[in-house]
This record gives sequence, C-alpha cells and structure tokens, in this order.
Amino acid sequence: MKQVLHSVASGAVEIAEVPCPSFGPHQLLVRSRRSLISAGTERMLLEFGRAGLIGKARQQPERVRMVLDKIATDGLVPTLSAVRNRLERPLVPGYSNVGVVVDVGREVTGFAPGDRVACNGPHAEMVAVGANLCARVPDSVSDEAAAFTVIGAIALQGMRLAAPTLGEAVTVSGLGLVGLLAVQLLAAQGCRVMGVDPDASRRELALGLGAEIAVTPEMAPLAAEGFSRGRGVDAVLVCAATPSSAPMRQAAQISRQRGRIVLVGVTGMELERGEFYDKELSFQVSCSYGPGRYDPAYEIGGQDYPVGFVRWTEGRNLEAVLDMLTAGRVEVAPLISHRFPVAEAEAAYALVAGDEPSLGVLLEYPDSGGTGAPAPAAIRLSEPPIAVGGQGIGFIGAGAFASATLIPAFRAAGAELVSVASSGGVSGLVAARRFGFAEVTTGPDALFDDERISAVVIATRHDSHAPLAVAALGAGKHVFVEKPLALSDDELASIKSARAGALAAGHGLLLMVGFNRRFAPLVARMKALLATAPGPKAMTMTVNAGALPRGHWAADPVAGGGRIVGEACHFIDLMRYLADAPIAEYDIMRLARGAPDTASIRLGFADGSVGTIHYFTNGNRRLAKERLEIFAAGRVLQLDNFRTLRGFGWPGPSRLRQVRQDKGHRACARAFLDAVSAGGPPPIAVEELFEVARVAIELAEA
Repeated sequence: MKQVLHSVASGAVEIAEVPCPSFGPHQLLVRSRRSLISAGTERMLLEFGRAGLIGKARQQPERVRMVLDKIATDGLVPTLSAVRNRLERPLVPGYSNVGVVVDVGREVTGFAPGDRVACNGPHAEMVAVGANLCARVPDSVSDEAAAFTVIGAIALQGMRLAAPTLGEAVTVSGLGLVGLLAVQLLAAQGCRVMGVDPDASRRELALGLGAEIAVTPEMAPLAAEGFSRGRGVDAVLVCAATPSSAPMRQAAQISRQRGRIVLVGVTGMELERGEFYDKELSFQVSCSYGPGRYDPAYEIGGQDYPVGFVRWTEGRNLEAVLDMLTAGRVEVAPLISHRFPVAEAEAAYALVAGDEPSLGVLLEYPDSGGTGAPAPAAIRLSEPPIAVGGQGIGFIGAGAFASATLIPAFRAAGAELVSVASSGGVSGLVAARRFGFAEVTTGPDALFDDERISAVVIATRHDSHAPLAVAALGAGKHVFVEKPLALSDDELASIKSARAGALAAGHGLLLMVGFNRRFAPLVARMKALLATAPGPKAMTMTVNAGALPRGHWAADPVAGGGRIVGEACHFIDLMRYLADAPIAEYDIMRLARGAPDTASIRLGFADGSVGTIHYFTNGNRRLAKERLEIFAAGRVLQLDNFRTLRGFGWPGPSRLRQVRQDKGHRACARAFLDAVSAGGPPPIAVEELFEVARVAIELAEA
C-alpha cells in the first residue's frame, strides 16, 4: 500500500510502498478514501526537516542540552550514532482521515466491516486506528466533508475549554482550517465572532461562515473595542501557527477583565505578565481533540471514560462534529482549495510548503468498490531472495532500540537478515532499507513459516515477549529475546513448557535473552580478574536510570511490566554472572512516594557473595548511567559506564579506558549466532535465564 512519509533529516516527502499494518484487539483496520493535510502542523514539520542541523538545534534547544549531556556520559561516537538514528526515522504525517472498515479487533464493539468512519489515521491507503478514535459517518455526509472531522474536533475542544455562552463576543486569532471551523462552531453556539488574520481571502471566508467582522492583526485592538462594546472580548481562541508571541500578547490586550484565552494552535509563549495580572485573565492550552488524547489506555487499550464523568472525550467530539456536518451548521466545501491523488502527495506538499495560496488540501485514495481485501502484509525488497547459510535471521520489532543497537549488532556479527516484522510497517521498511533485509512484513507469523529463517529475534514491547517466544519455539526456531523473558510466573511457565516440547520433539533449539552486559569487554576483564580472587564478593551496582515520560509503555504494568522486571533484570543477571553462583535470597526496598521504580535490590548468592542494585529513576541525566563496584579479597574493581575500569590492589594496569562505550551487544549477538551455527551449548545456560526471570518477577511483585 502507499503511505506518505516525511524525512526528519531532509524534509523530503516520499510516497512509500509499505506493508498493510496489523491491528490490535481494540483497533479497526480502515481502507482510506480521503485524508486532509493539516497545513499548519505539517508545514511546520516540513520546515523543521529542511532546516540544517544548526536550524534544528535552534528550534529544539532542550534536545541540544540532552545531546551534550549524553556526550559527557557516553562519549561522542555513541551520541552521534544516536542522533543519526533518530534523524533517519521518518515521520508518519496525517491525522484526519475517512474510510471504510475492513476488519475489526476482537474486543471492538459498535463497528463492523463496511462501516464508513472518520478517524485519526495517517496519510496511507490502509490505517489501523483505535476504536475510540473513530466515529461512524452518517450517509448524508460526503467523504470530503467527513475528512474534516478530526480537524473540526480540535477546534471544538478549544471552544469547549473557552466555555462560551450565548451572546458572548469571542475572537478567533488565525483563520486557517482550525480557525475557520472554530468560527462556525462558535456562531452555532450563539456567539458573536471576530476573526483575525493577515490574509484577506481567509478574512472573507470567515465573514461568509458566520463571523461578524474579520480584521488584520494590526486593526484587531481598535476593532475589538467596538466589537465588544467597549468591554473587551469575553474569550479568545488563538488558532495561529507561528513562532511569534504576538498573537498571545494581543489576545491579552483585547480581552475583558477575567476573560479567557485558549491556545489551540502553536505560537511563541513570551507573555506579558502585566496584562494577565491586571485583568486576572484565564489561560489554557488545548490538547488536540479532547480528553483521552495521548492516554494509551484510552487510545490503544480501548478503555473509554464514563460519560457521566467525562461527557466529551475525543471520540465523542468526533461524533459532535459529524452531527454539525449532518445538520449543515458547519460547512467545509468553501475550505477545500486543492485535491490530489495520494500518488501525487509530493506535489501536494510542495504546494503546502510553497507560496501559492492553499487551505484545505485533500488526498484521494483509490476506490476499491467496497471494503476490499487488505493490502499485502509483506513486501520483498531484494530479488532474487538472498541465499541463507544456516544463519538466516528474522526480526520481530524495529523500534528505536532494535534499529539503533540490536539489528546493527547482529549484522556486524555476520547474521543473514532475511525478514523484519513491525506492526505498522513503516519502522520495518526503514530498517529493511538501511540494513539489507530481503523482506518486510507486519505479521510475525510470516517469519515463523519462513524456511529461510533459522532464528527469530524478538525486540517488541515486553508483554509480547513470552507469547512470541512460545510461538517461535513451537515453529522450530531458535529464539533470542530482548529482555525481559517474561512478565509473570504464568508466562515463564509457558516458555518452559514450549522449550520442553521442542526438546521432546528432538529439536535442539536455543533460547537466549539479550543480557548483553555480561559480554562487554570490560566485564570479561573483570570476570578474569575475579577468578584469581578466592572467596565471596561484595558487589554494588548504581543505575541512574532516569524518569520515563508520562504514559511511557515501559512503566505500564501491563505493556511493560514496570522497570524492575523490564530493566533491572539486566543487573540481576550481571551479578549472577560475576558471582558465578545461584541466587539464594533476595529482597527489595522501594522509595516510599513519587517514584515506584526507584528501589534498592539486595541479592544473596549461594557462595556467600552479596550484591546490591540501586536502581534509581529520580536522579539527573548529567551523571553517567551505570557504575559497578566489586570488593573481593582485599581488592576493588570499579567499572564506570562501560567505558572505564579501575583496579585497586590488582596486578597489571590499574586503569583501562575505551574510547567508545561497549555494553557487549555485538559480542552477545555473535555468541548467539555461533551457537546456532555450530549447534553448541547456549551462551547463557537456560537455567540461569529462568532463575533471573523468576527473581525479577518476584521482586517486581513484592
């Protein structure tokens, strides 16, 4: 299928051939008919992409600080590699779409194949969208009109926050698509509306769509005085898209005492305190199209908010806009300036980014004459198929970590990259192009059925690790699972059962977890030195893990299992490896409030060694992430961030330093591939994998 992609590095627009996305239990698979280019937002993305590195840095100074901090802790080369990887991942534009439902997830109710829906899907022939982000389109509303639904919901949510009442004087600053839809919604609410925009054609449109007056920004203060009968306007919706703070300052200037200002667009935020203070103005930023936006439980998990407590969610706002279109109280035909087939999307974006006037730019998709069959879920990139010499690898997952670290490690280790699967298709396509996979797909089953693939690497979200590992073992594939192996005792039991079944069937399949730190060169040196020190060891690991963004899946107890089982397992394994003895006892002490994943873990080993892992999420990123100290037989080893190893009391050099941080990813991948090829023992004993998984799960549940 065709999908529009934006290059972050260059700003170029591509119409790529992407496999049909897979869809989850709470999602719909929709075949697009029309999608609307959001000129303000998407033009800003184009301009950002076309800016050079210095221009990008100026637009995102907070990112520059993060880069400088990473250079200080991890070194220049890893930081530059991370920046390059981020720039090579394209953006997926678009969020105002209309199409026909092809299939529904198993948990979806209220929708069926053949339904016509408005949704927030991207510019693509097939889209997978959460059911809470879809609304059924009435028969009387055309595809072109329905394509404005999501943009209309943005305007509607801004209006709801402003809480206008009948007869109030409201100003809309910025008469783009959102602003012109806001004008109509306010007029339908019984408000008197003043539009502000420098473009004469947009001011004329606003007058035709319900505005009482429409003026230039220069005329706004004087016009507002007369329009508000000398009182100041009751509310201002700032719908402009500009780096300037002038619209915000002007909004305060023309507002009445205790007026309300809502920022719907994107502007500068250098505010004058005096205006806000003297008038006791209320100011609020509107978040997209309503409550539920950016809440994974709502958008992905299908958990709707109770209508008695949250009357207007983003999904119900979509329905309200469609009701207004049905009643004829919102008109969008005058807002359509251009139409392009999706195959000519580059020309559409050239128009949006250029000087020629444009407003509502629609992309049109081929009509399948009904719901139609889904587009192919796999695309072959190399012809003929690559020859496989026993190390054919399939990757499930092509996210940031897989693309930046894991896939390069396997390629450098000599893996023959056959196929990569990603649910949306885009990240898989990017990885396939960059690293030379022969095929990209959106369904893992294709990898399990592929005879060219002898081993599968699982690099997806944590809640899918165990089910995918069980399926891969059942299909007769060697399995490499990026940590963690499992999130619960039941999942761990299912993996043990699947492995036992494979062994009973005569398949000597390898099962490995990506505990790469035990393969790091400096850790290998520590292991060799410790072998010369008799007696138990005392180990302390301090991990400056840092806080995750609000709503991040890794901290979610269902999707990620939390960070103790999802990430701290790395360090449990590292201590298990260095102690070279089973874990005999363990406990955990968590921070009382505010940071549930900030904890100290105590491990006791069968040989008398002890280990403490301080996994802290409440630190500062300027401190290096990881430090390991080991005290043994009157000697000390100190490993700083896998770059520097210091020895106190040991023979030989007292300090080893690597130019580049090496956490052992390549050596880990190479050890797995060598074992697959030679049929030898696993690089990590499976009993140790199960032991570490069990301990991490029990600590997380404690």
